[in-house]
Formats: sequence, C-alpha cells, structure tokens
Amino acid sequence: METRIIECVPNFSEGRDKTVIKSITDAIESVKGISLLDVDPGEATNRTVVTFVGEPEAVVEAAFRGVRRAAELIDMRNHHGAHPRMGATDVCPLIPISGISLEECAELSRKLAKRIADELEIPTYCYEAAAFTPERRNLAVCRAGEYEALPEKMNHPGKGPDFGDRPFDEKAARTGATTVGARDFLIAVNFNLNTTSTRRANAIAFDVREKGRPVREGGKPNGKPLKDENGNTIMQPGTLKATKAIGWFIDEYGIAQVSMNITDISTTPLHVAFDEVCRAAGERGLRVTGTEIVGLVPKRTLIEAGRYFLHKQQRSTGIAESEIIRMAVKSMGLDELSPFRPEEKVIEYLIAPKGEGKKLTDLTCTGFAEETASESPAPGGGSISAYMGALAAALGTMVANLSSHKAGWDDRWKEFSDQADKGQELMQRLLHLVNEDTEAFNRIMDAFKMPKSTDEEKAARAAAIEDATLYATRIPLSTMEAAAETFPLLESMARTGNPASVSDAGVGALAARSAVLGAQLNVRINAASLKNREEAARLTTRAAEIAAKSMEAEARVLELVNDVLSAD
Repeated sequence: METRIIECVPNFSEGRDKTVIKSITDAIESVKGISLLDVDPGEATNRTVVTFVGEPEAVVEAAFRGVRRAAELIDMRNHHGAHPRMGATDVCPLIPISGISLEECAELSRKLAKRIADELEIPTYCYEAAAFTPERRNLAVCRAGEYEALPEKMNHPGKGPDFGDRPFDEKAARTGATTVGARDFLIAVNFNLNTTSTRRANAIAFDVREKGRPVREGGKPNGKPLKDENGNTIMQPGTLKATKAIGWFIDEYGIAQVSMNITDISTTPLHVAFDEVCRAAGERGLRVTGTEIVGLVPKRTLIEAGRYFLHKQQRSTGIAESEIIRMAVKSMGLDELSPFRPEEKVIEYLIAPKGEGKKLTDLTCTGFAEETASESPAPGGGSISAYMGALAAALGTMVANLSSHKAGWDDRWKEFSDQADKGQELMQRLLHLVNEDTEAFNRIMDAFKMPKSTDEEKAARAAAIEDATLYATRIPLSTMEAAAETFPLLESMARTGNPASVSDAGVGALAARSAVLGAQLNVRINAASLKNREEAARLTTRAAEIAAKSMEAEARVLELVNDVLSAD
C-alpha cells in the first residue's frame, strides 16, 4: 500500500531571467500528479535548482517536459555563470523517496536519458547509480571540461555521451549536454553542540566524516601533514561512510554545530550519524544538545530513527506512525531550536491530498458512521467489513503492546513488539481496503454511465462493467484474506498475552469473523454479476474456504478467552 514516490532535482542553466524559469516550471507542473516543492534561482551561478516529487511515471514525464522547455529557451552559446555547467539542463537526478528502490530509479533514468537524446537530440550522459561505467558514477567525470569541452568530447571513444553521441553540431552547440542519473536522498543536518568553539566542532566533524583528517607527523595536531609517494596528503578516514562534515559557529543561535551532508541514507541513516556524533562529542567533553534538519526528509528517515530509539529502550515498535516519529523528534532533539512540524518537513506528508477528495479513513468515527447512514450507497457493507477487520487487528496490537510493557515481562518485550508490528501492518492493509471497497463501487457506477449509442460503445461499456465488477469482487476477497490473518495474532494474545486484556483479544476475534463473513457476502453478490462464470466460481470457492477456516479460528480464540475468564 506504500505509495511509490520519487523526487527529481534538475539544475537548469538560467538563474536570472524569471520569465524563462517560470516557463520551465510551468512545463513541469503541466503533468498531473506533480508537486513542485522548491525553485531556487542563483544570479551569480546563473543556475536554478528545481525540486518536484510525484509517482515515478509522472516525475519522469515532468522531467522530460522541463528538459524540452529548457532546450527551447536557453542557448548555451550565451551562458556564463560561476557554477560548473554543461547544458541547458545541466543535471537531472531521480531520487527514491518511498515504495521504489534506487536500482529502479536508475533504470528509469537510463530510459529518460535515451528519450531525451532520441526525441530532443540532446547529448546525454548517465551518472551515479545510472552510470554504465564506474568512472561515470562521478558527475565531475561526465562534466569534465564543461560545455566548452563538448566539441572535443563528442564522437570521441570513451568521452562521448551515453546517448546521442555524434560530431558536435549546431543543435548540440545550442543545448549543450545533459547528465541524467539516480542517487539516494541527501540529508543536510546540523548537530548542535554545548560549546561556542568552532575548532572543537571541526575536530568532531573530522572524527566522523568519511574523508577524515590529515595524518600528521608524530601524531601531533600541529604536525606537518604526511604525503604519499605521489605527493597526496595521507588521510585518516572518519567513522561514517557517505558523509561530509565541517564545524562552524552560528551567531543566530550562539552555538557551534557540526554541519553534515549525508549523501547515502541507506549506508548511514540519520540516527546512526546522530549517535556517532554524540559519541565523538562525548570523547571531547562535549554534548550534542539537538539536531537541525535543513530542508525536507523522506518519512522513512524518521520512522527508522524512531524504531531504533524504541528498540534501545526495549519498547514496542508496533505503535502509530505519528508516535514513532515523535520518538525520533524527541530522541534527536529535532525541536530544540524551533518547533519541528512533520507535516512541513516530511515529503510524503507535504504532498498528501488536503481538503477535497479526503478518504473515508480520514473521517472521524462520527463522520464515518454518518456517511454510512446517509442515502449514498457507499460506503457500504464492504467498507464496513474492512473496518471491522482493521479494528480486530487494532485490538490484537493493543494487547501485544500492553503485554510488551507489562511489569515483570521485560525479557519478552521483543516477542510482543514483533507481534504488534504485524498487527500494525494488518491494520494498515485493512484501512486501505476500507477506501478501496468504496472506490471499487464507484468504478462500477462509472462503467454503467458510459455511452451505449453504437455497437462499439456498447462493447466498450460491457467490457468496462465486467472489469469493474471483477475488481469489486477481488477487493472484498482481499479483505477476507487480510482479516483472516488477524486470527493467529489474536490467538497468540489470548494464549500468551497479558491476561488482564484477554477479553480484548476475544472481541477482536468476533470482529475478525464479522469482517470475513461480511466481506464474503460482497464477494458473492458481485461474483453473481460476472459474465466469466469460471472466474466467479473460483473466487466464491476461495471465499468459502477462508470463511470456514475463520469460523474455526474464532472458536479457538473464544475457547482460550473463556478458559482464562473461568479461571478468574
């Protein structure tokens, strides 16, 4: 159910003409589903950095339109600026945010690069994770010599672009070359110190950053840096891979900070960097008092951090997402200098739909009940069944969390935390199905509204109705499967969980059975309308099997519950 989101941060070689910049961003925003997060022009660099996010297909299309518009408006023969550059669109990285891997982004980048070269005749290099050779992972290698070197590099073995290679011509002279790639998300973060000393902040930065510090004669701080046989300074690497860091003093706050860029959050997650800076600071008699995130972060960064600190406390991680993020905020002091508002700092929250079009699961309990009671046919029994399943999972999760924190059961916290994690996953699946069931009904209604004046229209309408009906049959079947998966959790909680909450496990079993049987009714009524009788029979048979097993599972849980209650 995790939405696939990627970020794109193209750099365009125009930072002064606001009309040109606006035309490029308008082209990007012309793609439905794109959220433009930032436009940062620089006059001295004559370069604009644009940040936008969305689902992969939309982002790739928006990137292509931005590159095309830049090629139409920017003539590299007239470009001058302080920043290295090679083309009208100088660099265009795709960055995984959620639901998609770096490798998948790399493949999308290569396809985008090829399309740019084929359709726009722009020479295109691939860098970072999308590179075809190890050397070209480094952007500086691809951009060596900048725009002025293109006549010599193009159509030259080993130097020409990956796509669109040819002798340098008038088209390439105008657009220059573009570099397309995929990289992990970069986090800019400052660690606040209880000192005003830049020198001590720098010492900590050198302790931890990947590059480290120069090795000096005699190991003395003021000793002469040692050189290798090639005359290069010998470095003692720091402890954190994929990080760059320096120390500085901030007048506004009156403190020194370790300022860090984490260039690969899969290699060094934020919470790992935080703990390591704390360790290095402690060895020098200092403390990290808080953390300042510059810009935005993916949700997974805070979720991973919150879960990490909960584990350190031997607390259950099977709690609400908002509470896990709150644990991350408090553990790393993200709110020390100013309030930390996840809805303004987390990419997924920033682009979440607001206002119109909100989902059923965004309603209050009262609102959901009132919407169900209205004259509208949706939400109906399918959504209600899914919600009962979500409540069953929630009850099992509650018992697991209570058990993990029960006095005298400290050695079992991980056992119950794992159970609570499973319950949270099931609850989220079933909440998703609450909305999907209503969406399935709406698809059927839309299909019935299709025109039917001609034979072609009738055929298209009939096919759409069949497809929508099949989808509307499979959704409640998915609800049955997910609700049935709550029984092992509920049975485990009734058997080994906190005895004081055994009745909650029992109520969960009753809710789970109702969810399964209610969803089965929806499978049967929708399957009855399918033209494909073989598929209809397959779906209803599967539903009957799940229902039978769920009835047996409910009986086992209730027997365990009644045994505990009778013993009392």
